[in-house]
Amino acid sequence: MPDFTSTEITRRIEELYGAPLAALQAHAQEQPPGMLAALLGMHDALALAERSITAHRDRLTQLLCAERQIGAHEVSHVLDGARRLAEAVAVRDTQAASAHAVLHSLTRVPTPGPPPATTAPTPPTPAVSAPSATPSR
Repeated sequence: MPDFTSTEITRRIEELYGAPLAALQAHAQEQPPGMLAALLGMHDALALAERSITAHRDRLTQLLCAERQIGAHEVSHVLDGARRLAEAVAVRDTQAASAHAVLHSLTRVPTPGPPPATTAPTPPTPAVSAPSATPSR
């Protein structure tokens, strides 16, 4: 499965709903909970997980820099950072897969246009009187 990032999910949500994400977030706050709110929640969780991945990866990079000695105290920090990084990756992957599956199942409904032109009903034909049996004058 390809990597679905919050940027890709944002693009897909905007494409589906035909509006920028900020406008959709404002709209969703004014509406009862629904599919849009669920998608936005998944997107927020995905974006948070991505920021968490970046933070934990940067912290591990600091802890494991070549000039630094790793002692018993630092080992616990490295292990904790690796665990937190793994959790953030798992959350990101789960949220991305869920959002992708939901977005894949939805299609954009076209904006209703003017109703198709219908042909005007044909005017009623005048009634033809039946020939009478009596001779006409």
